[in-house]
This record gives sequence, structure tokens and C-alpha cells, in this order.
Amino acid sequence: MKLGLSSYSLVKALRSQELDILGVIQWIADNGGEHVEIVPIGFNLTENPELIDAIREKAAAAGIEVSNYAIGANFITETQEQYEAEIARVKREVDIAAGLGVKRMRHDVASRKDTSIVRFQEDLEKLAAACREVADHAAQYGITTSVENHGYYVQASDRVQALIHAVDRPNFRTTLDVGNFMCADENSVVAVQKNISYASMVHVKDFYLRPASLNPGTGWFQTASGNHLRGAIVGHGDIDMRQVISIVKRSGYDGYISVEFEGMEDCYTGSKLGLEAVRRLWDEV
Repeated sequence: MKLGLSSYSLVKALRSQELDILGVIQWIADNGGEHVEIVPIGFNLTENPELIDAIREKAAAAGIEVSNYAIGANFITETQEQYEAEIARVKREVDIAAGLGVKRMRHDVASRKDTSIVRFQEDLEKLAAACREVADHAAQYGITTSVENHGYYVQASDRVQALIHAVDRPNFRTTLDVGNFMCADENSVVAVQKNISYASMVHVKDFYLRPASLNPGTGWFQTASGNHLRGAIVGHGDIDMRQVISIVKRSGYDGYISVEFEGMEDCYTGSKLGLEAVRRLWDEV
């Protein structure tokens, strides 16, 4: 297991310009991380391609790896032309991933207001065809692409599995986020157990959970069925994190684990404590 941090964990520092992405990489190395996951929020690799080489070189100089490149995408479009353009754009992002030297890349797949299972079943083959084309493009670089359980529509563990099987490519898997299942009102322990065998990458994130009848107010967001979530420091929230980490470890997963912090606390504190918590739990279980 190689433990590191998603650059998104320090997005507050990136947006305030306290750090740039090269500073984020150095911070991760200085705080015990073994890899950085690149999420281009707070910086832009398409508009600033010079950063691609700079990130790869900075990580090497700092003694850590670049593990994964994670981008947004949406193959639900109004026209066929837009659909094809989105596929082409994501394939260009695969080229960026290759420039970063990564062998893993996550792209989102779809977002809809209508998140029903009926709509998902209607969309599945079109989504799978797009993911298949991107995965085939990535294969030339030895890159495994993946869908994250993210964004409500393709978030539940069964829907992620359905898409993986429909794509039917050995280099298309899932970036498994242990916390995001809660957005679809799934128990993280159960969902991680179901999907860990499909994981090419693991995100460790924690949430506080409150029922729909007890709205805590500002700072919280709703799950698919109206419960309330707020980002937490890993180990401080309501996920049984010890059990989750135990499932991941016992599965034989030995790849990259990325801590994602998106709580209200200081991002440096939240990220550092999250790294410490995952390391401790991994060693203890």
C-alpha cells in the first residue's frame, strides 16, 4: 500500500494562492505522503501544459510518485456532436495523464437530474460506449481508466459494477471512494466490501451523517434521499473507518490509497491528520 494525498485536499490553499501545485507536492512529501493524486481544480493543465512536466519533475525531486489523474466528464449530452466532442476531450485528457507519467486516470461519466434506475438502464450502453472508447485510447499508454462512485447518478455500488461490466475492458475499473457511497445512502462498510475487487484506486474520505429530520443547517449537503452530510477529517466522522480499512487490506489491495479531505477545518490540519489516521489504522487492522 502506498499512502498519499489528493491535491483536492489542499484546494483551499490552492485557491487562496498560499500554495501552487508544486508547493502541494512538496507539502505532501514533507508530511509523510508517498504519492500525489492530481485533481486539476485550482490549476489547469489544459491551459498551462508546461505544468505537466513540472509536476512530474517536482514529484520525482521530492521523492514521491504521481499516482492518478482525476477529471470531470459528462457523456450525457443533448446532441450526438456534443457526445463525440466530450469523448474527444476526455481522450485528450488521457494524453495529459500519459504526460504526467501516471498509469491510472479517473474520469466522471454522467450527471442527470433524473437519477432513477430506469433512466440509468436507458443510458447505460451509451455511457459504456464512451468509456470503452476512452479506455481503448488509454490502453496504448498502459493506463487504466476508471469511474468513481461520484455525482449521484453513477454512485451506488451496483451501478458502478453495472457500468464496469458493460464497458468490458480489462483497463476500465473503479476509483473506489469509501465515503461517497453515503451520498447514495449506502453503508460504506457494505459497499466497500462489494466493490473493492474492482478498484484500481482507493480514496479514503469521511463524513458526518445526520438524518433527514435533523437538518444541521449551513455547511451540510443532502444525500440522494435527503439525509445530511458534512465532510470530516478521516477517522473523526461517522464511517466505521477501522472496518473499512480492514476490508481494503484483507482484500489484498496493495495499490495507491489517496486521502481526500473536504471538511470545514483548516486544510493542512485535516490533510495531515487524515494521513496519520489511515497509516495508523492500516498498521493496526
